[in-house]
Amino acid sequence: MAAFADSFSIQTRGKGTYEITDACQRLIASSGIRTGTATVFVQHTSCSLLIFENADPSARTDLHQFFDRLVPEETPYFVHTHEGADDMPSHLRMALTRTSEVIPVMNGRLTLGTWQGIFLFEHRRAPHRRQIVVSVVGD
Repeated sequence: MAAFADSFSIQTRGKGTYEITDACQRLIASSGIRTGTATVFVQHTSCSLLIFENADPSARTDLHQFFDRLVPEETPYFVHTHEGADDMPSHLRMALTRTSEVIPVMNGRLTLGTWQGIFLFEHRRAPHRRQIVVSVVGD
């Protein structure tokens, strides 16, 4: 069994979803591993990862609006607001989603479904540079 790990960064423009499927796939291909599993992990506490619909952008628009309603900014009882009104909401949104995804690898490729993509879900209003780690194990 072989193991491989590498990372890449993505610059966000603020709140929203950013597809990272192709960047992850490039690392899978460079690993030389044909069959196994890939773990994709984001090293931050105010953004998260999702496997989500990648064909129709309106699905992501609905996701963004849902989270804005689920965890609104300017909530008066939040104490952790040192970095602004989006500080605590970004941490809660991260906690409600995930910081990693595990995806099977077959024939050297991620086995995502037809309409699935891997997305960084940025929860902060300001642009950030986010670090993504991809680890692959297999043969």
